[in-house]
Amino acid sequence: MNERIKSKLALLPDQPGCYLMKDKNKTIIYVGKAKILKNRVRSYFTGSHDTKTERLVSEIDDFEYIVTESNIEALLLEINLIQQNNPKYNIMLKDDKSYPFIKITNEKYPRLTITRQVKKDKANYFGPYPDVKAANETKRLLDRLYPLRKCSLSSKKPCLYYHIGQCLCPSVFDVDPKVYQLMVEEIKRFLNGGYTDIQESLQEKMTLAAEKMEFEKAAEYRDQISSIETVMTRQKMTNTDFVDRDIFGYAVDKGWMCVQVFFVRQGKIIEREVSIFPFYNEGAEDFLTFIGQFYLENQNFVPKEIFIPADIDKVSVEALVKAKVYQPQKGEKKKLVALASKNAQVSLMEKFDLIERKEERTIGAIEKLGEAMGIPTPVRIEAFDNSNIMGTDPVSAMVVFVDGKPQKNEYRKYKIKTVKGPDDYASMREVIYRRYSRVLKDGLVFPDLIVIDGGKGQVDVAKDVLENQLGLMIPVAGLAKNDKHRTSELLFGPALDVIPLKRNSPEFFLLQRIQDEVHRFAITFHRQLRSKNSFASKLDGIDGLGPKRKKNLLKEFKSLKNIQAATIEELEASGLPKNVALNVFEHFKEPVTETTK
Repeated sequence: MNERIKSKLALLPDQPGCYLMKDKNKTIIYVGKAKILKNRVRSYFTGSHDTKTERLVSEIDDFEYIVTESNIEALLLEINLIQQNNPKYNIMLKDDKSYPFIKITNEKYPRLTITRQVKKDKANYFGPYPDVKAANETKRLLDRLYPLRKCSLSSKKPCLYYHIGQCLCPSVFDVDPKVYQLMVEEIKRFLNGGYTDIQESLQEKMTLAAEKMEFEKAAEYRDQISSIETVMTRQKMTNTDFVDRDIFGYAVDKGWMCVQVFFVRQGKIIEREVSIFPFYNEGAEDFLTFIGQFYLENQNFVPKEIFIPADIDKVSVEALVKAKVYQPQKGEKKKLVALASKNAQVSLMEKFDLIERKEERTIGAIEKLGEAMGIPTPVRIEAFDNSNIMGTDPVSAMVVFVDGKPQKNEYRKYKIKTVKGPDDYASMREVIYRRYSRVLKDGLVFPDLIVIDGGKGQVDVAKDVLENQLGLMIPVAGLAKNDKHRTSELLFGPALDVIPLKRNSPEFFLLQRIQDEVHRFAITFHRQLRSKNSFASKLDGIDGLGPKRKKNLLKEFKSLKNIQAATIEELEASGLPKNVALNVFEHFKEPVTETTK
């Protein structure tokens, strides 16, 4: 604990509010709320904690706090601050999965479609369904029962669906819109739980057709009744009131929380995937944060009712969600909440081993790597590799790993500008200077460790640039490979000693992943550049073929072989003047192949 934190802890108020934990780069890494700020914030820096909380505390370099009038205000503020800052230690609902809905379009001749977006377009939406398969099954059934429009209104002839009795083709035939409205009302009644009435109606029609000896029609009605029974009984009925509601349950163990939500729509349970995440406060408190974020991310899913466990603050949930909130005390509704909590406990236990293994491969690996190297835990690692063939098209690439996981949006590619010929050291000097002078200029986050895919020479060059040209003291390590081009040794320290790492350890596997990833990224970029340059250079020197025409020609024909095989007429059709088309044709009289230089 530094002196700045000690002095701030002494000034914390006895009031509710939010606190923002920051790392050494002034980045907000955690946002929390508290009924009494003084007690909550001080608790992080006193006593013993589990491993993940210790990890959070080890990264805290400073904190701020905001006082609020009440605990509910603190809860609302916390959710807004999390959404705004995306702190890496907070509950983040990464699952942006959207569920399918059945949609009846708002048109003169409506259509029945499946969508994952609910818009304010005056259409009718029904769902959500647990997966697209369930939605498709229901839609196929409705298509058989009700021949809503499938074709475009601009069609000039009947579509395939017209011939199989699933479309009235209003674009070709004169169809009264009232017929469509009647079908829409029937579909809405069906999807709102009135399918039993439809079944009874079909049963009567089947009986009547059989009495009239119309057995084919009777068999069709029978199949439709069977389809309704099959599709609509796939999901368990929970009640008969058809009220839309969400049922929450949760479980906590070893500093992790699992939340299970049951969607109940038209009396049917739709199970949402479980959410598992670490938590740092009281379970019931972080559950409230989860609900606030859940409905912020899923605004189209807010039902009429929400069921929550008895230990959750009902008033706080009501402040977060515009729905009636219940804490069932008995009967079937209480059993549903208990069932959700039981599912959460089961899911937590089933996935716990997997989570621990993943933690070992990422967070655990960087902690052990830092210990082996004698440096603070390298939360952010940036790795570099060069690529060229005999000095042609030299490039370099950088990959970024944060908490042992790749951050692909932060990867960078570099075309080497100042180096002629195959000079790997000079290329490394250029790219290290370009990267970290930019970091200094733009105030970007510094890495905790720089890894160079190479040996002593490349590492020495990187350290020289950082220390003597930029005045930066960032640990730099080298990764040497064996004769099979696989990760062999980690070189680090003033004399670049070999850091002993077990070949089957998580930290060694992490270094392997980093080295493989930066090599893949560099070589892929080099191949793309080399292919592009080789491709374009074959068109150089053709009279009348400037950069713009060259680009259009490549876009039109896709490959050199296609350009070579093209006739003068085809070249003209691509937009070239006749004389230029003739020049291109003459240029490629000699055979060419698409090989890289």
